Amino acid sequence: MESSDIARQLLISALPILIAITFHEVSHGFVAYKLGDPTAKMLGRLTLNPIAHIDIFGTILLPVMLIVLTDGRFVFGYAKPVPINPMNFKNPRQGMALSASAGPVTNIALAVISVLLLKFAVMPLSAFSPESVREAVLKPLLMILSSSAVINVVLAVFNMIPIPPLDGGRVLTGLLPYKQAISFSKIEPFGFIIVLVLIYTGIANLLIMPFITFILKILGMY
Repeated sequence: MESSDIARQLLISALPILIAITFHEVSHGFVAYKLGDPTAKMLGRLTLNPIAHIDIFGTILLPVMLIVLTDGRFVFGYAKPVPINPMNFKNPRQGMALSASAGPVTNIALAVISVLLLKFAVMPLSAFSPESVREAVLKPLLMILSSSAVINVVLAVFNMIPIPPLDGGRVLTGLLPYKQAISFSKIEPFGFIIVLVLIYTGIANLLIMPFITFILKILGMY
């Protein structure tokens, strides 16, 4: 990929990634707060200011590396996890499951909003706007909203892989019977390594791509 193409892809993806990961993390903390855990609020993480959530590797370096290595075909990133103390919940396992699921649900909602704006605002306006407006404003918006839909779906589906500390792992822990949940949660210290192995071997791609494709088809983006 040419350097100019990389720069363009970074510009197109930067805003959607920041919005996706910021809302993802804030939703975790917000639901936890509503369920009785003020940890995220006390630490200033219930803010839509992306600076509070930026992780140098996950928010900046990883997306750039993926754009370069995949020729812009795949972009992914993550933010600093919002701290949650399950002991503040009336039902710790249920509270963790609900707060964990809030992130992916929020990303799907953002994907839907992006598609609605794309199809019912940007595209109709393109039919009546001068060429200069289409090129300078509407075409970049179309690319950003399209990128937003894809990024949010990828983030939601990837995070629902049932391996702790991913959201899917926390949700599964909350759904399993107590003894099985305790045993399952013991893999969390090795969860990040397992996820890296799944990504490196391509197994993660096999697991999530059917779901990503299915959701994008429903949204009319595939």
